[in-house]
Amino acid sequence: MENHYNDLSTRLSDPHVLENREQYRKLSQECSELTPLVETYREYKTVGEAVENNLHLLQDEDEEIQELARAEIDELKEKQGAIESALKLLLLPKDPSDKKNIILEIRAGTGGEEAALFSADLLRMYSRYAEIKGWRVELLSQNLTGLGGFKEVIALIEGEKVYSHLKYESGVHRVQRVPSTESQGRIHTSAVTVAVLPEAEDVEVQIAPSDLRIDVFRSSGPGGQSVNTTDSAVRITHVPTGLVVSCQDEKSQHKNKAKALKVLRARLLDTVTAEQKAEISQARKDQIGSGDRSERIRTYNFPQGRISDHRMGLTLYKLDYILEGNLDEIINPLRAHFQSEALKTEVN
Repeated sequence: MENHYNDLSTRLSDPHVLENREQYRKLSQECSELTPLVETYREYKTVGEAVENNLHLLQDEDEEIQELARAEIDELKEKQGAIESALKLLLLPKDPSDKKNIILEIRAGTGGEEAALFSADLLRMYSRYAEIKGWRVELLSQNLTGLGGFKEVIALIEGEKVYSHLKYESGVHRVQRVPSTESQGRIHTSAVTVAVLPEAEDVEVQIAPSDLRIDVFRSSGPGGQSVNTTDSAVRITHVPTGLVVSCQDEKSQHKNKAKALKVLRARLLDTVTAEQKAEISQARKDQIGSGDRSERIRTYNFPQGRISDHRMGLTLYKLDYILEGNLDEIINPLRAHFQSEALKTEVN
C-alpha cells in the first residue's frame, strides 16, 4: 500500500494527469484515503528502527548508556504497540457505503401519539447533528399527526461521509417519559424505529420501467383534510419485490415521483446489500451496512435525563444535550465499539 501511495503521488505530479481534471480528482481522493494508513505505517517503521538502535546500545560497555537504552526501549515498545493497534484498525476492510449520503426513515411504533411526537424529536436531533456537521437535510416524505408528530418521516441527508457516522442509528429507539396529555403524571414507554439506508446511485440499482406500477392520487393532510386539489401524490410499487413508496409533499407530480424513486432505489440497494452480507458471513450481522431493526438499541429516559445505548453498555446523563444534536458523544464510542468487534472477527 505504501508503494501504491508513492506511485499515486508521482502520478499526481504528471502534467498529463494535471490536465485531466476528473482523473486528477480520483487519484487525489485515493491518495487522501491512503494517507492516514501510510503515515501510521511510516511512524511504525521509525519506532521499530529506534528499538533496534537501542538494542545495539545494550552491548555498550558504559552501564549508564545501557540503562538509558533499556528505559527508552520500554517506552518505544509501548508506543509501538499503540501504533500497531491503530494500523490493524486502518487495515480493516472499508465499508464501500461509508462515503455515501443517506435516506433516513423514522417511524412511530408502539405508543401512538407519544411515539409520533418522539419521532419528531428524533428528526430534530438528527437535523441539528447534520447542521453541526455542515450537511444538508431535505424532507422527502412525511405523514404528520394532529399534534405535530410524525407517523412516518423520510429525509435525505447529504454531506461528507454521512453514512459512516449514522449507520449505527438503525434500530428501535425506546423513549420513557410523561406525555403532555397524561394527567396522572405516569411514565409511558413508547418506541420509534429508525432506518438508515445508503443513498443508491442509478448505476448500483437498475430498475426496469416494466417492474414499476405507478399510481397517482390526491394529497391529503392530517385527519384526511385535503391539501391539494390535483392528483399530484405518487405511489410507486416495485412489482418483483412488493416494495411500496409514496410521496405527496410536493405540488408537482414529477417532483413527487423523483423523490419516491430515490427512496425506492435506496431500499432496494439495502435489501440487496443485506442479502450479500448474509451470504458472505453470518458473523457480520451487525449494524454495519444493514442494521438489525427488530432490536432495541437505545433508551431515552426523560425523568432521569438518561440516554443508554444497549449495544455497548454506554449510559450518559445528558439527554437534553444529546437531543440538541450533540451526537458525537454516542456516535464516536459506537464507531470504536464496532471497529473493535470487526477486528475480533478478522482475527478469528
